[in-house]
Amino acid sequence: MSRTVRWGVLATGGIAATFTAALQGLPDAEVVAVASRTDASARAFADRFSIPRAYGSWAELVADEEVDVVYVATPHSAHYEATALALKAGKHVLCEKAFTLNAGQAAELVELARERGLFLMEAMWTYCNPLVRRMTELVREGAIGEIRTVQADFGFAGDFGADHRLRDPALGGGALLDLGVYPVAFAQLLLGEPDRIQADALLSPEGVDLNTGMLLSWASGANALLSCSIVGHHATAASVVGTAGRMDFPHGFFHPDHFLLTRAGAEPERIESGPGPQGLSGMQFEAAEVMRALRAGETESPLVPLEGSLAVMRTLDAVRDRVGVRYPADDLFPAQVH
Repeated sequence: MSRTVRWGVLATGGIAATFTAALQGLPDAEVVAVASRTDASARAFADRFSIPRAYGSWAELVADEEVDVVYVATPHSAHYEATALALKAGKHVLCEKAFTLNAGQAAELVELARERGLFLMEAMWTYCNPLVRRMTELVREGAIGEIRTVQADFGFAGDFGADHRLRDPALGGGALLDLGVYPVAFAQLLLGEPDRIQADALLSPEGVDLNTGMLLSWASGANALLSCSIVGHHATAASVVGTAGRMDFPHGFFHPDHFLLTRAGAEPERIESGPGPQGLSGMQFEAAEVMRALRAGETESPLVPLEGSLAVMRTLDAVRDRVGVRYPADDLFPAQVH
């Protein structure tokens, strides 16, 4: 693949706009097309970002021979449909998180990508952040000893009426898939898939989770205390406690600008940089990783491996099972509960 990677953006919502702006800050990325379910929405988005081609259907975008990779920016209820469409058309894909509605859908997408030799990655931008990468390096180096506890929370209170997508089970509503995916992914980045899962939640009348607490445990004795909410403002903080120290992310742990490393018997150190491209903000890190992998001929990223995304989806399935949240998609793609 040439140095310039040509992107197609599938969907025109807020996350698509944020990612497109990030792409346009990279000298080796070119956004060549955008698609929506309507011509008007696609054209308005194309005009806003000076994108050459606008399509009123997803099928037209994935058929565009000048698109190298498709960024799927729909709500997660449509991730399976959109990603499968792109893969079947021979396109590489970066798909937003949560990867899908359940692990059954995710497993089918991974199998499809591998069968066709195509690149597929969940857009877990946290894993590509240089400071998060530095955190994992320090853990591997033994800077805080053996991990014993991870804590992370993500929540905010919004005016989400009964007709909002976050209250609709058919659209994967609730706090867990929108926000809880971040604390779960953070814990599993450090500790892998848990051996035991406990959870409880406040449910809406529609049957989605509004406020959820999770306790994940590992055979090593480590545990993770995680929470998510769409009815309460959380600090969105995280901490990693080990036998010889700790690391604290005071706010915005999923896209940090610093964290504090406290080794046993020492004063806290402020960590402000890590490996990977510097001077970028947010989503440009994951875009840069996709383009690096494509040029290297890789079909998945070592930073955001597909097996890791599948493991996170299995945990989210198990949490939903524990708290009693079901989606209609579970009837077609059985959730994978352990």
